[in-house]
Amino acid sequence: MNIGIIGTGNMGRILIDSFIEAQAVEPANITIINRTFAKAYHLKQKYPSIHIASSIQEVIERSDLVLISVKPHEIYPILQENKDAFTPKQCLLSITSPISTTLLSSVVPCGVARIIPSITNRALSGISLCTFACTKEWEEKLLLLFQHISHTVHIEENVTRVASDIVSCGPAFFSYLLRRFIDAAVAETLITEEQATELASGMLIGMGKLIEKQVFTLDTLQEKVCVKGGITGEGIAVMEAELGDMFAHVFQKTHSKYHEDIKTIHKQFKSY
Repeated sequence: MNIGIIGTGNMGRILIDSFIEAQAVEPANITIINRTFAKAYHLKQKYPSIHIASSIQEVIERSDLVLISVKPHEIYPILQENKDAFTPKQCLLSITSPISTTLLSSVVPCGVARIIPSITNRALSGISLCTFACTKEWEEKLLLLFQHISHTVHIEENVTRVASDIVSCGPAFFSYLLRRFIDAAVAETLITEEQATELASGMLIGMGKLIEKQVFTLDTLQEKVCVKGGITGEGIAVMEAELGDMFAHVFQKTHSKYHEDIKTIHKQFKSY
């Protein structure tokens, strides 16, 4: 399968590296284009057999699957300008949450899908969120492709944002919390930042493996560590008192921005 990738920014680069490392795609079967040529050229230096296209139309014409990895507001102009280059046998794949498969289908004459990845896919791990509006054959091809780098989960449109918050935004949210955890340890005790970072990172990796191997659930993890009347319980009591509705507010804020983005996107697609 020949894959064309429009946009080689952070997530486009992560997907290319992951697919190649997982041996899901040969570099020679990938055609790329990026508004900033240097980013595409850096990939060409790493993978010499990757083809850099001179136009988006060339990417489409050389590809069976066209993956678009640009900012949400840039997708409609690209598709509108190049829609005639698509054929019914192809599939268009978007990785952005505000644009539904219904909107994509309204512009291009081929099958479409939306698969929202996570930075954790770079470790050939984590989850990717799937919504399909294509043939069963294309659905199976896409699942096979992304199962090389992730665990695929089908989602409905009405949970797209919260699912993306957990899977795609989650690593940034919890990296921030871990950073604050480390900073507080350094500020309040004699531990160095280097040692606190090593210990906290190792703790997080170990906890992930316990969950992955189903040794403990999240609830039983807390129960096993939090001995009644012990030190962990004192820390949990502080967190219960001070966290409050913080995470509720996080979801409220992300959903508010999501709905703003959807309004902007629908104005672009309104002619369809």
